[in-house]
Amino acid sequence: MADFIEETQLVSERYARRQVGNRYSMLRPEVWLGMQERQRAILRLFQQDLHWQTMADKTLLEVGCGHGGNLLEFLRFGFLPENLSGSELLEERVKAARYSLPAATTIHEGDSIAADIAHNSQDIVFQSVVFSSLLDNNFQQTLANQMWQWVKPGGGILWYDFIYNNPSNPDVRGVSIKRVKELFPSKHMIIKSVTLAPPISRRVCKIHPNLYHLFNMTPWLRTHVLIWIAKPKVEAK
Repeated sequence: MADFIEETQLVSERYARRQVGNRYSMLRPEVWLGMQERQRAILRLFQQDLHWQTMADKTLLEVGCGHGGNLLEFLRFGFLPENLSGSELLEERVKAARYSLPAATTIHEGDSIAADIAHNSQDIVFQSVVFSSLLDNNFQQTLANQMWQWVKPGGGILWYDFIYNNPSNPDVRGVSIKRVKELFPSKHMIIKSVTLAPPISRRVCKIHPNLYHLFNMTPWLRTHVLIWIAKPKVEAK
């Protein structure tokens, strides 16, 4: 447990060191183009792969919900506020999320591993670029196990993260598809390659935003994966 407390503190310190400026501002074309690409991929997954007709009856928990931006997107997808929840480690982000989101949406403050969330209560447990900030393998596995317990049979983990290391940022590391398969016991995953490599997207969008789509047609220039990690309706004993 002491090791987990130490890793939680290290995660907080890693986020505190990040000086991103306006790198993720929605006024930058590479940012909104990447966001729209991910949104389309998620909606296609729900509609075409999972054959869902409505989101109003689905529950979703986001691990590491930050300022609440992703949860706002899910509201626009048709989720009900009372069916959405998030967990967030950093106090200032918790305050921002609670300010931005409807009062019916619950935000759990503190370490996600210790969050008071019922087992088998969520149709979807979502994580977006959280695991790439967790550098301790045991901590990763413990959080993955907890997330898996929260998912209802027949639901799944919705995963979005990058798969390659960033040589200029030692505070993060890519999470390979092989590693994802190690973290979860699922035998059924839907894996989609998404998101043009940010260093490339920044450069090409300075020339013209449409170049994002052109370069993104080459799969090996994409750095992230969107994965649906399905939990069977009846788990093996």
